Amino acid sequence: MNRKSKIEQAIQRRRQRGITLVELLVVLSILALISAIVVINILPEQDRARVRKAKIDIGVIETALDQYRLDMTRYPTSEQGLDALRTVPRDVRQPENYRPGGYLRGGAPLDPWGSSYVYVIPGERGGAFDLYSLGADGEPGGEGLDADVGNWIDD
Repeated sequence: MNRKSKIEQAIQRRRQRGITLVELLVVLSILALISAIVVINILPEQDRARVRKAKIDIGVIETALDQYRLDMTRYPTSEQGLDALRTVPRDVRQPENYRPGGYLRGGAPLDPWGSSYVYVIPGERGGAFDLYSLGADGEPGGEGLDADVGNWIDD
């Protein structure tokens, strides 16, 4: 009985011993490695998602501009801008044709980088109008993530 109780006591001491500092450091190192891998793979995807969102927003705004043109017989001027999709412009010819509630609920969204979309009519790149975001840098032109995202067909 005495021998059995010593074995039981040894087993019980092992169970109560807990984890060592080395074991804790190994677990933390593994977690840090997994976190680094996740961050390396997710951050570039976030940037690509912003570009995709800008393209989707531009498509939605284009559709609203086309609906505006159908009702009002012309696109808003550059001076009226995208605000014409939210409220009736003062200098419009037939305000009674304006859709109740406007063409974009809440007005034109900001681009994924927090800036307003640029609307230019007539279009400088071959379309009736240009609608674009200045990209991550907020400056015209650029490459990669800083490139402008617009409704034109890329060359």
